[in-house]
Amino acid sequence: MKISVIIPCYNEEITIKQVIEEFRKYLPDAEINVFDNNSKDNSVILAKEAGAIVTEVNYQGKGEVIRRAFSDIESDIYIMVDADMQYDISKIKQYIDYFLYNKLDMLNIAREVVDENVHRKGHTFGNVVITGFANILFGKKINDMLSGYRIFSKRFVKSFPADSRGFEIETELTIYALQMRFPIDEISARYFRRPEGSYSKLNTFKDGFRILFTIIYLTMTEKPLLFFNSISIILFIIGMFLGVGIIIEYFETLKVDRFPTAILTICLLILSALSFSIGLIMNAIKKAISENRRFIYNSIK
Repeated sequence: MKISVIIPCYNEEITIKQVIEEFRKYLPDAEINVFDNNSKDNSVILAKEAGAIVTEVNYQGKGEVIRRAFSDIESDIYIMVDADMQYDISKIKQYIDYFLYNKLDMLNIAREVVDENVHRKGHTFGNVVITGFANILFGKKINDMLSGYRIFSKRFVKSFPADSRGFEIETELTIYALQMRFPIDEISARYFRRPEGSYSKLNTFKDGFRILFTIIYLTMTEKPLLFFNSISIILFIIGMFLGVGIIIEYFETLKVDRFPTAILTICLLILSALSFSIGLIMNAIKKAISENRRFIYNSIK
């Protein structure tokens, strides 16, 4: 089997060489690919010196890097890992054995924090909220949806649509696997603090909102009945709440004095019906897309 390591990189000169050397040590037969995303430091030079295959991606964003990597690399097993040297790579062979034994398409390697100060508090809170939200919507327990350390099968990689541009790519990877009901699992690995001088590129609020928006958007596209029917029910309840008084008044007086409220009620009920209809149409489209994705997935050997 050919094993390929994908390392997205942006200004990681302090750690990139060490990450490559760790994989050389614990997985000597793997092909190591560094996809540099417009680094301004010496990351590219150091990656080449360490013997990695370096590809430069001009479009900015981790999602852009992963899309390019998944398109370019032909392999049997794909390992995605961040270039910050925070993940424990020493047990990678055990993770691969677990991945193969259980015939998985994605193995999410959750972060087992060994130092309470490894994350900013906003990052920890945001991860808990976003992961919990996704678990409620898509019905499977994932403890760390935003982990950047994963193992994929070729069928997963070559059927993955990869629409995201930035750090929301991990969210898309997880939700795609859950929605397609691929065989996936999760194990944990130690997660360390960044070395001195290295810093996170994740913006707590900006990227957090982008990830949350991605979940909402994927809920709309992957679970349209749930999304649009929820809106329909809310509009219907508000419309009926406003309209009950008007209906009672009409039967008592045979007149409608509150025309603005009556018009608003009618509009809300029409929008409720439209939302329900859109949900049915979107669900039919989503089913066709899912069937096409499944066909592509099954066609990959």
